[in-house]
Amino acid sequence: MKVNKNRKKKRFALQCVVVLICAGAVAGAAFGISKLAAPKEKNTLAPIAEVSLITSTTEDIPAETQAPDEADYEITGFRKPYKTDRTAEMDKNFVTANNSVLIDAETGEILGRHDSMRKIYPASMTKVMTLLVAVENLDSSQLSDTYTMTYELLAPLVQENASRVGFDVDEEVTVKDMLYGLILPSGADAAVGLCNYIAGSEENFVVLMNQKAEELGLTETHFMNSSGLHNKEHYTTCIEMSMIMKAAMDDPLCREILSTYTYTTSPTEQHPDGIVLYSNMFSRMYGTEVEGVTITAGKTGFTDEAGQCLVSFAEKGDHSYILVLAGDYERYQAVYSTFYAYENYLP
Repeated sequence: MKVNKNRKKKRFALQCVVVLICAGAVAGAAFGISKLAAPKEKNTLAPIAEVSLITSTTEDIPAETQAPDEADYEITGFRKPYKTDRTAEMDKNFVTANNSVLIDAETGEILGRHDSMRKIYPASMTKVMTLLVAVENLDSSQLSDTYTMTYELLAPLVQENASRVGFDVDEEVTVKDMLYGLILPSGADAAVGLCNYIAGSEENFVVLMNQKAEELGLTETHFMNSSGLHNKEHYTTCIEMSMIMKAAMDDPLCREILSTYTYTTSPTEQHPDGIVLYSNMFSRMYGTEVEGVTITAGKTGFTDEAGQCLVSFAEKGDHSYILVLAGDYERYQAVYSTFYAYENYLP
C-alpha cells in the first residue's frame, strides 16, 4: 500500500508538470500570434524611389496656388507659377518622375504637375543657376579671359567622380569655354573654375547663387555647391526650378548656351585641337520627336539620391513652355516622359 501511494504521488506530480508545460506552450503561442497580428512599427526610412521627396506636401506651399500677381513680372519675366482649372495631374504611367511640372513660360500657368512643390535634389540642373549667376557677373570683355586649372581644383572632382569637361592641370581655359563646358557636358571642373574666377572661391560664389534665389522669390531653394553634387542642404522644387530656367532663358547668352548641341573649346597646349563638347540632353534626343513641338534647350542631371532629372524648354507655335522632371530611375525614362508631357499636356 505504501508503494502504491508513492507511485500515485509521483504520477500526480508528473501530470502537474505536463499541464504546466502545455499551459506555457499555449501562452507562448498566443503571445507569438498576438505579435504577428499586431501592426508593425512604421519604417521611418524613405524607400529608394522616394529619396527626392525631402519635405512638405503640396498643400504646405502657397506658391503653386496663389492668384497671379502682376508684380511677379518684374523679376522672373512671368507670374509665379499658378494652377488653373485646366491644370492636369501628370499620368504616372507615362510621366514616371516622382516630381514634375509643366509650365507656360509666357504666363506661368501650370499645365501639368505631380508633387511639384515637394523639395527635390536637383543634381546637375543646379548648373542652370550657376550659368545664370556667372553670366550676370561677367561682361562681354571677360569671355576671352583665361583661368588656369589646378591640381587642387581637379583632384577632388576626380575623387568624387563628378562629371567633367576634361581640362588638364595647368591648362589655361577661357571663360567662354568654361560657360559652355558647364552646361553641355555638365562639367564640374568648369563650374568650380568659373566660381574661382568670378568670386574667388566656390563658397563665395554659392553665396551669390543663394542671393539670386532670394531675388527670384524662391523660398524652397538652397544651394551648397555650384555643380549639384549631393548634399542634404542642397535642394529646390520643380516649381522653383522652372523659375530658374525661365530667368536663364530670358538672358540671351544663357539661352544660347542652353540651346547649343555641340561646341569646340579654344586650342591649348594640352588640347591643340580643342575639346569637342556635346550637349548631354541633345545626345539623348533631337528635340523634334513630338509633332508640332521643338525642344530648344535644357539641362540633364543625375545623382543616386536625385535620380534622373531633366529641365527643358520647348516651343509650339508662338508659345514656349518649361518642363521639369526629377526622380526618375532609368537612364532614358526622363526623355520618354518629356516627349509624353509635351505631346499630351500642351494646349
